[in-house]
Amino acid sequence: MVQIQRTPLADQAAEILLERVRAGEWTLGQKLPGETTLAPQLGVGRSTVREAIRQLAGRGVLTTRQGSGVFVAALDVPEDWDAVLRRADIVSVIEARIAIESEAAALAAERRTAVDVRAIRRALDARATTGPGIENHVDADTAFHRTIVAASHNSILLDLFDALTPRLRQAMIEMLRIRTDHGGPEDHDRHVRLAQTVIDREPDLAGAESRDHLGALKKALA
Repeated sequence: MVQIQRTPLADQAAEILLERVRAGEWTLGQKLPGETTLAPQLGVGRSTVREAIRQLAGRGVLTTRQGSGVFVAALDVPEDWDAVLRRADIVSVIEARIAIESEAAALAAERRTAVDVRAIRRALDARATTGPGIENHVDADTAFHRTIVAASHNSILLDLFDALTPRLRQAMIEMLRIRTDHGGPEDHDRHVRLAQTVIDREPDLAGAESRDHLGALKKALA
């Protein structure tokens, strides 16, 4: 026998507040009314309002600023990043890499440190001497590109790169099983040039090298 389940009041209050945000009652960055105003509007107690706000803060819609109040952080619930990537085709993922890595390479050429240079050179050497197997090649290649992004000293770009990596890794492995021409001298020379532009502090060239390399990969996949 199927039982009717009551939705907790806080869940209902959270959905009502979310619909009001979606409807444009409060704009991005605007402060919400206080609990004493919202509670009678929603027909619930202040503790229920607090729980509803906590739920929406956890979903990225609201943000609480200590001593200031509650503000709109997003106009809808942000979609789960993993779900977005699962639906994306590999060309879309490569396009995202172009946006992330070309900017990261330019920033890396401006900001790289001696520690970054050593990491880039180690990763480049490891890429050149990686053992047999497509998986090994893809992992060594990814590790090299990550050192470039890390040298940008932009944590958001690095987080985005890391989020793309699982989806990209599987797609690259599948592609290289078909092509079988991975890791040739010309391909490695591209990576040597990219590394050198970062090491030589040439932001425009670094960004262009990254864009050209990934653009060629996109063309091969299209």
